[in-house]
Amino acid sequence: MTKTLLLVEDTPSLSLMYKTVLGKAGYEVDCAFTAAEARRRFDAARHHIVLLDMMLPDGNGSDILTWIKAQAPETRVIVITANGSIKVAVEAMRMGASDFLVKPFDELRLKSAVAHAQPGPIPLVGREVPEEVDRSAPPGFIGDSQEMRDIYQTIHLIGRSTATVFITGESGTGKEVCAQAIHDLSTRSDKPFVPLNCGAIPQHLLESEVFGHLKGSFTGAIADKEGAAVAAHGGTLFLDEICEMDLNLQTKLLRFIQSSTVQPVGATRARSVDVRIICATNRDPAAEVAAGRFREDLFYRLHVVPLHLPPLRDRDNDVNLIGEEMLRRYAAEEGKRFERLSEEVQGLFRQMVWRGNVRQLLNVLRNVVVLHDGLEVTPDMLPPDIGARKVAAAEPDLDQPLEGRAAFSGMVGRSLAEVERAFIEATIAECNGSIPRAARMLEISPSTLYRKREAWERAERAERSEAV
Repeated sequence: MTKTLLLVEDTPSLSLMYKTVLGKAGYEVDCAFTAAEARRRFDAARHHIVLLDMMLPDGNGSDILTWIKAQAPETRVIVITANGSIKVAVEAMRMGASDFLVKPFDELRLKSAVAHAQPGPIPLVGREVPEEVDRSAPPGFIGDSQEMRDIYQTIHLIGRSTATVFITGESGTGKEVCAQAIHDLSTRSDKPFVPLNCGAIPQHLLESEVFGHLKGSFTGAIADKEGAAVAAHGGTLFLDEICEMDLNLQTKLLRFIQSSTVQPVGATRARSVDVRIICATNRDPAAEVAAGRFREDLFYRLHVVPLHLPPLRDRDNDVNLIGEEMLRRYAAEEGKRFERLSEEVQGLFRQMVWRGNVRQLLNVLRNVVVLHDGLEVTPDMLPPDIGARKVAAAEPDLDQPLEGRAAFSGMVGRSLAEVERAFIEATIAECNGSIPRAARMLEISPSTLYRKREAWERAERAERSEAV
């Protein structure tokens, strides 16, 4: 086990704090405060582990990282970035860093990153990784669209890290599959992956499910329960539908993340745990924060590496790749002969909205396989209402006189831009602030709504500045 490491941090107080924490953990720490000093110290000792701040007074941390990997490819480099510099961190991972820390981070996070960076087999990174390998589909994923290949690349890059990941996407897009893939690609893959759906557990039982309880701590507690956080010790805790969590429990979750300790219901002492947290939601977390339903400080603690999964309708021909692969699997399970989708069915699938995304597609295929047989799925085998789910939206009756259409009466006299904004904001409000849900209702991409809202906010700020 490597006990001597190089710490490159230009802030003396932070350098002293990191050195103290690592010293108590049994490590010897060489400290450097500049890029030039880092080069001299590394040249002299060739440390196996380097903690590298990306912002240095006399140089860029990326240059030091590149230089270290060229001198000693086996050295594990853990980069340190400021909050909001995730793109820098991900690029550092692409260049060969083994992990990254986002300031501020706690003692356990620091010690965990160093422990996981101990010498061993080093995965191919940076330029050594062929582009097609870098973007290969992780286990559980099917699809070859550009949108998904970008997702695959990100999963491969952040899998090696222990940073918190926040996955967003509509229901049925594969958020748990994504979390499992990140865990399987991490150094924690031999430890537990513990999923917990915050929206499927009654609020009064959720604290016990997450943190555990002692026997007799409340009515019905007939035995001790360790809770999901303890069960995931050393591995990954996946909190699905995190925005469904009660505000009081969010406070306790924040304390858990900050201290890396859990206190079961009814217990007087806390215990330390080492888990990587991955969370997911089908809501817009920023909108939940703005509405007061999600703590802002918790959001920034969890939103370290954001990852958005696109809806099935935005994934080009992936719907048919998934469809034929799962069709063959279901046929094998049911003893049927199905091998492919007909061209007519493939065309129909590409046109559909798929409000339930992959989950809806799988339900349709299972229905077909159970009720029919043959080599090819034809349109007459599909559920009766499947043709009504195309992308094309119902259009207003333009033959009706304008003055007879009461729904439009309040819009006459307003600009098209005003009408568009009013309609979009009303739709988002109807969806309780969920932009993904509003996007599904409007049958457009969530990114389109985000861009429009950002443009409106910029325009309002500009108007206020001019008024001042």
